[in-house]
Amino acid sequence: MLNFEQRTGPDFGVAAPTYPTARVPEWYRDAKLGFFVHWGLYSVPAWGTPHGEGRVPTEDAYAHHQYAEWYGNTVRIPGSPTWEHHQDVYGTGTSYEDLADLWDSSAFDAPSFVGSLIDAGARYVIPTTKHHEGFCLWDTATTPFNATKRGPRRDLIAEFHDATRAAGARFGVYYSGALDWHVSDFPPIESDTDLFRFRRNDERFARYAAAQLDELVERFSPDILWNDIDWPDGGKGGGDFAVAALLGRYFRRVPGGVVNDRWGVPYHGFLTREYREIDDVIVEPWESTRGLGFSFGYNQAEGPEHSLSGDALIRLLIDVVAKNGNLLINVGPRADGTIPELQAASMAAMGGWIRRNGEAVYGTRPWVRAVEPLAPIRYTQSAGTVFVHLLEPTSGELVLPDELAATGSAAWLGAGAADLRRDDGRVRASVPEGLRGEAVAVLAVSR
Repeated sequence: MLNFEQRTGPDFGVAAPTYPTARVPEWYRDAKLGFFVHWGLYSVPAWGTPHGEGRVPTEDAYAHHQYAEWYGNTVRIPGSPTWEHHQDVYGTGTSYEDLADLWDSSAFDAPSFVGSLIDAGARYVIPTTKHHEGFCLWDTATTPFNATKRGPRRDLIAEFHDATRAAGARFGVYYSGALDWHVSDFPPIESDTDLFRFRRNDERFARYAAAQLDELVERFSPDILWNDIDWPDGGKGGGDFAVAALLGRYFRRVPGGVVNDRWGVPYHGFLTREYREIDDVIVEPWESTRGLGFSFGYNQAEGPEHSLSGDALIRLLIDVVAKNGNLLINVGPRADGTIPELQAASMAAMGGWIRRNGEAVYGTRPWVRAVEPLAPIRYTQSAGTVFVHLLEPTSGELVLPDELAATGSAAWLGAGAADLRRDDGRVRASVPEGLRGEAVAVLAVSR
C-alpha cells in the first residue's frame, strides 16, 4: 500500500502556496478508535473477489479486486470476475450507474446504526460522502447524481451527522478528491500506475471537487476531513479553489479539526496506513485503517475466513494504540442500511472488551517501547500507570519487564489486585481464571 505523505504534488518553486500550520489535536490522539462507514452504489451488488493476502499476482490485483467499493471500476475490465458476475446478475443492459435506481435504503435508521458503533467503542464516525464512483450521499447542488435525487431519496450524510452529534461522538467526512468515475471517461484502472494516470487533473474538475468539499464543511463542520487518493493537480496552486485555500477555510470554521495525509501536497495531518502491519511506534500521529474483512464496502462473497473475529479485532486495536496510532475500522452495511451479522458480532465483542478495559486504551500514549520481541505483549501508559496488555491470556502467566519489576502495586482490569511473585530474578503475575478466556488481559502497573 502507498504511503501518501510521500506525494507532494507539482513543484511550484517560489510560487508555492502557503499551507496551514494546524497540528493534530489532542482530542484526536486521545480518541484511539473510530469507525469508517463505506456505503454507496457498490453496496447494491455488494461483490468483490475475496482472496485475502498475496493470493493473486500483483498484475492481476485490479481485475480481481477484493474491495467491493471498487466494483464500478472492476466491472469495466472485460473478463474480470466482477464483469462476469455483473453479466450473470444484471445482464448486459444495466450499467453500474443504473444501480442508483435499485438502491433501497429503507431499513437504515441512523440513531440505531450510529448507536451500534458507539457501543463498539467508537469515539468518531466517518461515513463516505462520495467514493470514487462519484455518487454523493448528501443533498448537493453540484450534481443530480446523489442520494436525494435517486435511489434512497434521502440526505444520508445529514442523518449520519445528526445521529453522531446526538450520541456525543466526533463526526468526520470521507471524500474522494481525485477520483470521480462519473465525470471522467478514462479507461479502467488496472495498476497502481493507472491509479494516478487515469484521473482528471484539470482546473474545471478541481473547482467541482472544491465546491463539493466546501458544501460539506459549511453544512456539517466535520471534526475530521478524510480525503482519499490525492487531489487534482489543477487544484494545488494558489487559487481559492486549491487545497491550501480549502484547508484554510476549513480550519477557520473548525479550529479544532484535523485532516489526513492524502492530499498530495506538502501539508499532512495524521498519517494513514491501510491494511498494513506496523512494526513499531510511529512518532507522528497516525491512523491504521481497514475493513472488518478484506473489503471496505460490504462484500457478500466474504465469509468468516475472510473476516476479523472479535478477538482478532481487539488485538489489532491494542497493537495499533501501543504504536501511537488510532484504529479506523470500517463497517460496510448492506444496501438497505443494516450491518451484516458477521461484522456486528465482532463489533459487539470489541465493545464489551472496551467497556471493561477502556482506561488502558482511551487517552493513553506509548510507553518506552510498544512490544516485547519474544512475548505477546503490548504496552500503553497514562497518568503514572503502565498498562501491560497480554495478547495470549491462556498462557496463564505474565512476566513483567525489568523496568516495572520494582513496582509498588499492580491490578488486573476487571479482576482486582494482582499477586506478584519474584522467581528466577523476574517478577511474575498469574492471570486470573476469569481473564484467561479474554482476547487480551490487561495488568495496570502503578509507577
